[in-house]
Amino acid sequence: MIVAIDGPAGSGKSSTAAAVAEALGALHLDSGALYRALTVVALDLPRPDPRELLRRAEAQGLALRRVGRGLVPYLDGRDAEPRLRTPDVNARVSEVSAIPEVREWVNAMLRRAVKTHGQGDPVIVMDGRDIGTEVFPDAAVKVFLTASPEERARRRLLQRGASPDPVLIAGQAAELAERDRRDRARPVAPLREAEDAIGLDTTRMEFRDQVKAIVEIVRRRLPGV
Repeated sequence: MIVAIDGPAGSGKSSTAAAVAEALGALHLDSGALYRALTVVALDLPRPDPRELLRRAEAQGLALRRVGRGLVPYLDGRDAEPRLRTPDVNARVSEVSAIPEVREWVNAMLRRAVKTHGQGDPVIVMDGRDIGTEVFPDAAVKVFLTASPEERARRRLLQRGASPDPVLIAGQAAELAERDRRDRARPVAPLREAEDAIGLDTTRMEFRDQVKAIVEIVRRRLPGV
């Protein structure tokens, strides 16, 4: 059973989904990490030609491997996580993730991962931007997580260890708002809330409270989990 947590950039999907999975004893899969791993590969290309990008990704052995209760991308036989959150990747991931062939490739990998690991882990918590609308439209539970651009900016700065002063917050909020605009406007799998998703605005919520809220939603929808 899939628990899909979607939402815009900086809404805390990955950290929230990981904590929800931990609370439920479920497996966690961050789809955005795959797009970031592909963006790492794309940094060496003058332009993100999809055929060459995917060829290089496969040559570098881009794959999902289980680490604890998570499935994480590996490149060149190493955990790719240390390379996924750099400014260069942040600047280009929206461009790379908008390529139709890239989305098709990632979606196929996500579906294979569920088939591979679904036997041992009957519940998988997956986060992204189109999990509940495109990748797994029949997900058992769908949550659309959001917060104001300013609050998302504040959280992202804190996560990076930066001081969330008003000037930095304004600049980061503008970047997030532009990312939202691009993600909502892209012709393939745009960012949107599924009709049957439960919306959760976390602007004024503490992290533990939003995790608790989603865990309660899942347990109401899936008794016994």
